[in-house]
Amino acid sequence: MRFVIQRVRNASCTVDGAVTGEIGLGFLVFIGISDRDTEDIADKMIKKLIGLRIFEDENGKINLSLNDVGGGLLLISQFTLYADCKKGFRPSFINAGKPEMANALYEYIIDRCRAEISVTEKGIFGADMKIELLNDGPFTIILDSDEICGKMKI
Repeated sequence: MRFVIQRVRNASCTVDGAVTGEIGLGFLVFIGISDRDTEDIADKMIKKLIGLRIFEDENGKINLSLNDVGGGLLLISQFTLYADCKKGFRPSFINAGKPEMANALYEYIIDRCRAEISVTEKGIFGADMKIELLNDGPFTIILDSDEICGKMKI
């Protein structure tokens, strides 16, 4: 599983001209799911995501979490995070999770995040989404379950 997290001042997702999700201060998170991913892996990734302290405190130090600043989440499924570009110029997506399984896990992630963060918005799985954001920093972090689950003590 891969999360690309962008600290934002605001972000929104639009599908067919209609806004499906919109947040102010918080994280825009692009979520890539592989066939190897499970709910247990998702739980560990969510714990790390929500615990990240990347907002500035009163002294200008990045020391505050999403909950500390009352931030929101905009969660966007993005199978292209599993693009394999080793050969040629056309990416292969063979490592991305199959749609039915990936969508179920994406919805699981949304539900778990909503239990922790009151403002949790989303895109539409598999849709042609238009994402708008004002990146704050810019500040972008990549979480990969191969690294997080192998080293993180839960």
